[in-house]
Amino acid sequence: MVFGDGEMIDVGKITGIGEWKLQERKQENDAVEKIYRVAQSGDRAFLVVRDKTIEVRCDQKLSGVLKEQYESVMESRYFGRGGIEIVTSGQLDDSELEDLVRLSYNLTLDETAKE
Repeated sequence: MVFGDGEMIDVGKITGIGEWKLQERKQENDAVEKIYRVAQSGDRAFLVVRDKTIEVRCDQKLSGVLKEQYESVMESRYFGRGGIEIVTSGQLDDSELEDLVRLSYNLTLDETAKE
């Protein structure tokens, strides 16, 4: 699986992710933003995919480590402090990105269970 370069994340092929639904929104520049939501959580998103970036939920400690280690990782526009935005430049490999998507899904599912 390749991220970026016109190819999207295939969430269905990432192990450990249960039911989800997809919402697509057009952005100002006619690009499509894809928002993946945990099916059991109503409207809680766990992944946002754009042309050159992905955004996932993440705890603050891991977020800080990743932002220090990789220049392609920054605070999420969508999730704010509760997530990270990653420019799909190749600094993180596919398995690391899959792990982050899986973590985001599980964090979102846990938040829903606490409500």
